[in-house]
Amino acid sequence: MVIKTFFAAVISLLFSFRENNDVSETLKKVKEKYDKVNDYTATGKLKTNVIFIKAPVATVKVYYKKPDKIKIKNEKGVSLIPKGTVNININNVLGLTEFETFDGGTEKAGGKTCRVIKIFPLDDKNDISRATLYVDETEMLVMKSVITSKDNGTYELTMSYDKQKNWALPDKVEFVFNIKEYKLPKGVTIDYDNGTNNSEANKKEKKGRVEIKYSDYSINKGISDDIFK
Repeated sequence: MVIKTFFAAVISLLFSFRENNDVSETLKKVKEKYDKVNDYTATGKLKTNVIFIKAPVATVKVYYKKPDKIKIKNEKGVSLIPKGTVNININNVLGLTEFETFDGGTEKAGGKTCRVIKIFPLDDKNDISRATLYVDETEMLVMKSVITSKDNGTYELTMSYDKQKNWALPDKVEFVFNIKEYKLPKGVTIDYDNGTNNSEANKKEKKGRVEIKYSDYSINKGISDDIFK
């Protein structure tokens, strides 16, 4: 009986090692695809859906430079993107050097059957405490991610791809976050909804959403570091 239990434990460990090795290989292939982009500038339409904010659809410019510089500007020079979302992106997760991965099986995301990869950084100094990626293994694209940071709570990002999928750049991104984590930039004045929807209880129970639909990309053309100051 003891021998059978021992061999069962060994077999279980071997399967676990193989599964984790498989997801590590998948993660490596995903990173190779995303690494093709050194920088980009994109134009898009930003829609903010937060229960206590009346914000019009805005034209935005998105700037990215490897490894982790990203900036979002709207046409009026003010961004209503949640503070933590700018710093929590796929490239920050793929850029981790010390981490453990676990196979979370498969789930549907964006109409695709995806491999679920759970990632736990080993460096205590990293702001990301854990991340879950939903990877379309046919295209090696991240369809969805759920990223938890130490300072800015949990954010869910859902991506859809079309014209720029060979660059692993989405045509649409949706950020979902807890409204209680949302803080307006200093000096920003906006209209608030009135009535019961403005109660503190409702804010805590609701999710906020920010959606960006991209219409144009300029890829690997070079971007000055001054943009991100």
